[in-house]
Amino acid sequence: MKKTNAWLFAIVVSLALVLSSCAQPGAAPAGTIKIGLQAPLTGDFAAEGQWAKQSVEIAADLINKKGGILGKQVEIVIADDASNPKDSALAAQKLISQGLKQVIASYGSSVTAPAADLYDENKVVSVAYGSTAVRLTMEKQRPYFFRTCGRDDTQSEFFVKFVTEKLNAKRIAIMHDNQDYGKGVAEDAMKFLQPYIDSGQVEVVYYDAITPGESDYSAVVSQIKAINPDVWFFTAYYPEAALLLKQAREAGVTSVFVGNNSVPTPEFEKIAGLDAIKGSIHLNEPMPQFLNFPESREFLDAYKAKYNEIPGSIWSVYAADALNALAAAITKAGGTDPDKVANAMRTMTDAKGITGPLLFTERGDRKDIPYYAYIYNDQGVLELYWPK
Repeated sequence: MKKTNAWLFAIVVSLALVLSSCAQPGAAPAGTIKIGLQAPLTGDFAAEGQWAKQSVEIAADLINKKGGILGKQVEIVIADDASNPKDSALAAQKLISQGLKQVIASYGSSVTAPAADLYDENKVVSVAYGSTAVRLTMEKQRPYFFRTCGRDDTQSEFFVKFVTEKLNAKRIAIMHDNQDYGKGVAEDAMKFLQPYIDSGQVEVVYYDAITPGESDYSAVVSQIKAINPDVWFFTAYYPEAALLLKQAREAGVTSVFVGNNSVPTPEFEKIAGLDAIKGSIHLNEPMPQFLNFPESREFLDAYKAKYNEIPGSIWSVYAADALNALAAAITKAGGTDPDKVANAMRTMTDAKGITGPLLFTERGDRKDIPYYAYIYNDQGVLELYWPK
């Protein structure tokens, strides 16, 4: 009996010493910090979702190797929104039900909107990475919503500057798909073109929408060929852009094709083919292969080491930077309380990301996003075109 008591006493003492050592200053805190990732892992934009998943996981690995956030390891919890608004709401509810207070979400403005509303109602800080519609921050106050990408009006303003100053275009065609993103870019382009239209410097010879998801755009292509604009600006997504451009070039359309920032991806290149994409121009924020910050080199090296390539679009890199922004904000806030983290997001001054400084306006928009025009050369490789 005495031996048994002595043995139990020894165990209790040993356990007390272990607990005491864990509580000492500098010891690693128990548990993890869970951050959600809502992405289109299935559906029309599954490629974007897969790139986002891989990018966020690489960013999490880099954070964890440096000690995590507040000494805790980052754990990514993933929900598929299937590239559509209905499943987006379901994905948001899934992550909310698990008690997450910070989420990276999502690709596509119309897909992001219903999730953003749910996250806001439940005081979950959400950071979108591929949702550029102006209305997301301007039509409704969402105190817990942020985005690491730029806004459509920035792209549209750049388009007008580019086609008038660099291309000297006089006759312009604008084509969208009647969805939030494409229509928003088109409408903003018209707004910024209006002074040039009023002065007679520019004429918009075509302004209309296609039906997304079709396989034959020959009727629209015939219209463009007959009108023969100097520039043909397509403002929607890459699947339709690829088919339109392929069919247009096969039909003999020679107008300069300008795609917006959802278009230049490996998927676009694959669908359209080399003969079609050569000479086409695309507007975008800094593409992954042109990033040159210390943080971007570290991230791209790690990504390439694991996947033998770099991410296929800038949006997936913005997903990784959404995690980096949340990590910086949680550190500044001293925890995951959503009100404190949201306030930290708005007031950060020195947070560094893969795509540059991670600074946000009061409404949650990313500050100081630059734009560029890129061109596919004769080998089908994207090159910086303007400004250099």
